[in-house]
Amino acid sequence: MTTKAYVVGVGMTRFEKPETRDWQYWDMAKEAGTAALADAGVPYARVEQAAVGYCFQASTAGQRAVYELGLSGIPVYNLNNNCATGSTALMTARQFVEGGIADCVLAVGFEKMSRGALGGGSGAGDFTTSPVARHYGIMAAGHGFEASPPTAQIFGNAAREHMERYGTTEAQLAAVGAKNHRHSANNPNAQFQDVYTVDEILAAKTVHRPLTKLQCSPTSDGAAAAVVVSERFVDAHGLRDRAVEIAGQAMTTDTEESFTSGSCIDAVGRPMSRAAARQAFERSGLGIEDVDVIELHDCFSVNELLTYEALGMCEEGASGKLVESGATTYGGRWVVNPSGGLISKGHPLGATGLAQAAELVWQLRGEAGPRQVAGARVGLAHNIGLGGAAVVTLLRRS
Repeated sequence: MTTKAYVVGVGMTRFEKPETRDWQYWDMAKEAGTAALADAGVPYARVEQAAVGYCFQASTAGQRAVYELGLSGIPVYNLNNNCATGSTALMTARQFVEGGIADCVLAVGFEKMSRGALGGGSGAGDFTTSPVARHYGIMAAGHGFEASPPTAQIFGNAAREHMERYGTTEAQLAAVGAKNHRHSANNPNAQFQDVYTVDEILAAKTVHRPLTKLQCSPTSDGAAAAVVVSERFVDAHGLRDRAVEIAGQAMTTDTEESFTSGSCIDAVGRPMSRAAARQAFERSGLGIEDVDVIELHDCFSVNELLTYEALGMCEEGASGKLVESGATTYGGRWVVNPSGGLISKGHPLGATGLAQAAELVWQLRGEAGPRQVAGARVGLAHNIGLGGAAVVTLLRRS
């Protein structure tokens, strides 16, 4: 027997450019965790377990962070799943609740990062020992290695393949960045709130052709948190007006399909995303046609296009035309990344998945202010990390 799991409180910090704010990771976690608990109206003493995600801090940094909220002796689980870390923390919390292990779990994700491009195994030593060596090996075999940042390089090469295979244009890739920067102008928590045209995005500095700087997520500092509870906890504490159901959730990792084609499109995770979406839809009884608002992992503009296809929003190869049509912004079929997404909101790795959940909870409650998607009842979060893991979460407001 399982019980339903609900998010009853969310919180996040503003995402900041690294080294611009005088704070430590435990300060970020305290700010986000305190906000989530206050949003739920639940004291920390009610929390029975904590799932804490981060990538760049030391072991047991999760304890150091949640100790700022209280010293209650609860189990604290430290999680690291690359860029999918935040959603892994949310999934861990959900599983504890659905499995009857706990009635109230706090999921927290944070990251304190360094300036500059994110590494990914570009050096010879890294290449042979990195957990993503297999992924970069696919890229090297098909495209060679260039001097650009490795993560931008593998996704940029996926973009080149998409352009060659389907006729996707640089302007369509840039349209993703233009949309998400435009959305972030209404998000006070976003690292960037500047609006750019497609031409301005195309004219920006090239990171790895065809990707320009304004199509790439930045390194960021920040944290996000969610309070996940059982249905009996919701009813016992009168939280129906705050509760958003986790209607379906799935995590997948790489299979042979990710590597046998020799394609960067597959190596960066489209097969994982497709499988996770299929499982989440099956578990929830929902389909993409039921979804109103989406927060997806646009670490680079091309990944948003690949994810449209993986989620079933369009046929394979048609994602460039989909974004160009306006179907994924206000007034279209879905609103994708109303927060600004990773490209403009920022990407502190451990926090990203939980920040996606926070945005969707606000949207489904009708609390998103000028970003509000009218009538939103079902939201989808997609969070992916190389190495790899893909998590798709469906949230529903009754």
